Amino acid sequence: MSNILTEPKHSSRSEALVLRNYDERILQPIGPVGIISHQLEQSFSDAINFHLCNRRALTIAKYPEQNQLAGYYRPEYRIPVSLKRFNSGEGQATILDTVRGHDLFIITDVLNYGQRYTRYKQNVSISPDEHFEDLCRLISAAHGVSKRINVVMPYLYQGRRYRRESRESLDCAVMLKRLFELGISNFVTFDAHDDRIANAVPRYNFESAATSFQLIDALLSECPDLQIDKDHFMVISADEASISRCIYYASVLRVPLGIFYRKYDPRLLDKSEYTLQKLKRIAEKKFLGDNIAGKDVLIVDDMIDSGTTVLECAEQLKAQDARRVFVAVSFAQFSEGIEKFNEAYDNGLIHKIFATNLSYRPPALLETEWFCDVNMAKYLALLIDGINHDASLSKLINPTERIHFLLKSFKGDKNGQN
Repeated sequence: MSNILTEPKHSSRSEALVLRNYDERILQPIGPVGIISHQLEQSFSDAINFHLCNRRALTIAKYPEQNQLAGYYRPEYRIPVSLKRFNSGEGQATILDTVRGHDLFIITDVLNYGQRYTRYKQNVSISPDEHFEDLCRLISAAHGVSKRINVVMPYLYQGRRYRRESRESLDCAVMLKRLFELGISNFVTFDAHDDRIANAVPRYNFESAATSFQLIDALLSECPDLQIDKDHFMVISADEASISRCIYYASVLRVPLGIFYRKYDPRLLDKSEYTLQKLKRIAEKKFLGDNIAGKDVLIVDDMIDSGTTVLECAEQLKAQDARRVFVAVSFAQFSEGIEKFNEAYDNGLIHKIFATNLSYRPPALLETEWFCDVNMAKYLALLIDGINHDASLSKLINPTERIHFLLKSFKGDKNGQN
């Protein structure tokens, strides 16, 4: 076995605590870890493999007997696969190396539109539906051979379709039932739009991990001049749907909470078109909260899609003399491009946007001054290692203790500088 790998730059300030997130008593692994990450961006896949190698090297340094387990430490945990596309658009999945007896982890980014193929002589990006079908093909190819199959889907496919508002499909529930019927054992996602979607598969293991620790860590690292207290900082919910997420951020940071709500004028509503979507379109956004003049504010949401909501909120907050407007989201889709965000940054409406690398981000976005890419590879590697040992994940899934440790360290550093 080689020496412990060198950590890349920008490692977490509470790394020591992260490495003790679950019980340190060594449990026997379910089997050798196998990772299928073909649907991920290459650099993200490389980083996950790196951190898993490093985690295992650290464990062996402390418990040398672990190195006797077959396949426990390997420089490469990834299993090569082929996701072939025919000219018609139909797909085929082939696993190119053995997965017999492995504890298999299939990681899929259904938003990865950076992967493309040729269909009827047209170069097209792979859609979320096609990524999901490729995932099902991979499960089918490995079923009956792997000891266990686990699916890690950071962005929950069809996660916004979790309840009926009219006669519509419940796509997320159907998706989860289909995966478990195919024979998977565990399903892991991040910041599900609504955790209650787990009720669709009550007899199976559904985990929704949080990204709040990594987002807050990135915010404090990028902006060391922040003052996280009730007089200088506030968390903002962009709408009513994000309120529970923002309550958590405000409580763990111990700062005030503000919320944007929709005020409806019934005179503008055509009774023949009375739908929730129509109400949202005509409603006026109103801010409810303390005076924000001179304060830094953090808008928290699960994702940026078109970005209209975030920019509307930022404009109102700056009009009320907010000092700086930060945005923290789990997933940055920017489905309508980044031009209006470039303009908003140039006009001083937004200062910095933080989003994880759990979904595809185009190169043009990564090159902007206002975007901060939050690396989740180490956290994902720790989750894989914990699940492989059937270890308790409660401290790893719940980031509150780590955030408190982080804030204490951050405020201690500031006091030391003063």
